[in-house]
Amino acid sequence: MPVDGRVARGDATRRVVLRRAVDVASVDGLDGLSLGRLATELELSKSGVFALFGSKEELQLATIEAALGIFDAHVVAPARAVEPGLPRLRAICDNWLVYSEKRVFPGGCFFFNAGAEFDARPGRVHDAVAAASGSFATFIRETAHEAVTLGHLTADPEVLAFELHALGRAANADAVLNNVTTPYALARRAIGARLAG
Repeated sequence: MPVDGRVARGDATRRVVLRRAVDVASVDGLDGLSLGRLATELELSKSGVFALFGSKEELQLATIEAALGIFDAHVVAPARAVEPGLPRLRAICDNWLVYSEKRVFPGGCFFFNAGAEFDARPGRVHDAVAAASGSFATFIRETAHEAVTLGHLTADPEVLAFELHALGRAANADAVLNNVTTPYALARRAIGARLAG
């Protein structure tokens, strides 16, 4: 069945808008998004952008989903391709620090920022951010359990996963706030020491 040209153009425009939206939101927050701003910056019609999303909340939800896809491609999917247990746990941490340090999103880790913005605000956007962040925390925790079960580490896997997650988040926050890379080096040393013993 042939693809309707309008549908294909709409999908392409949606991808362009969302790629810009994730960058804007990583710096200015999800509340910093507006259909009009994105239309102006991308030289698109406001009505066309509105037709793609319908409301600011729908734009925010689509932006979270797009950011999760980018995060998955840079951090989660490559780690899943690594041998289970300790090698995968190391890959998760390495990939996450590289993703933040290379500024895949100009504001650092998209989900760290979105979590801080919506942590105490109920609603669909909060729930989407919490689900995305929670899925990554679960991946770390499951991989830590796997490493302990396989005998790669002797540790409380719940505490280990919490520590690794905290180190990655702290490195991102300090590096972005102070515009330095030192926190990534410190996090790598701390993670290396924690996974060595």
